[in-house]
Amino acid sequence: MNLLAIDGIERIRRRRRKAQGFQRMCSVLTWTCVLLLAVLLYHIASEGLAYLGQHFLENSNSQLSAAKAGIRDALFGTLWLMGATAMISIPAGVAAAIYLEEFARPSRLNSFIEINVTNLAGVPSIVFGILGLAIFSRFFHLGNSVLAGALTMSLLILPVIITASREAIRAVPNSIRLAAYGIGASKWQTVSAHVLPAAIPGIVTGVILSLSRAIGETAPLITIGVPAFYQFSPETFRDTFTALPMQIYGWASDSREEFHHLAAAGIIVLLGVLLMMNAVAVFIRQRAQRNIRW
Repeated sequence: MNLLAIDGIERIRRRRRKAQGFQRMCSVLTWTCVLLLAVLLYHIASEGLAYLGQHFLENSNSQLSAAKAGIRDALFGTLWLMGATAMISIPAGVAAAIYLEEFARPSRLNSFIEINVTNLAGVPSIVFGILGLAIFSRFFHLGNSVLAGALTMSLLILPVIITASREAIRAVPNSIRLAAYGIGASKWQTVSAHVLPAAIPGIVTGVILSLSRAIGETAPLITIGVPAFYQFSPETFRDTFTALPMQIYGWASDSREEFHHLAAAGIIVLLGVLLMMNAVAVFIRQRAQRNIRW
């Protein structure tokens, strides 16, 4: 065996060792994060499960007595907020993704829009809260209503929905488009009847990630003036409300120890709502995947 062959084998071995080392490092970091999450969940469960019961879900907010405090109004406020946010952000985000991916022609304006959509995904949530305060709460006089919170949260998650939806639409094989054009379908008929249904699983994934982020955000709600304690459930989108993150924040900020346990119980409820939302979205995704035939 000549020297070149020996040198080549040695370089391959070094690359394999580096790849194995990197794989081990990633595995260690992953399991470390999982362990920390497990410890955190155990701590929350040990503190909050004793306070979690029917009375906790049925009672209104209270700053006076932990025994009488409940999370009913914050829970309904969160459901109203997430419902309104989904109704605003999902159609707008998917429509923007369809336009940018299927209809927009290459231009400086479209390139500028694409760059800013990508950059907005990394903007801190407090910036969107300040924007929501200036535009929705003050300029449009929506105050701290459900609609103001939903519009602010929609601004927060729109970049994620647009980016994920564009990637899902781009992943649809071009042969589907060509086949539709071949039988005389128009551009819109091709997109609405063939491309969009095939991209639904990826779009739903983006929606899951975005709504999962929105349901736990506190900074934008604090900025637009959503109260931490409010003893009325919203009945319209113009009503004042409170949400689970605000309620948890209020209890966690209290100096009394029993309210810290209530905050842990509130976190468990928030996780339960998040898991139910994700379960519904995963169900929709699985049904859409079964209907896809490449």
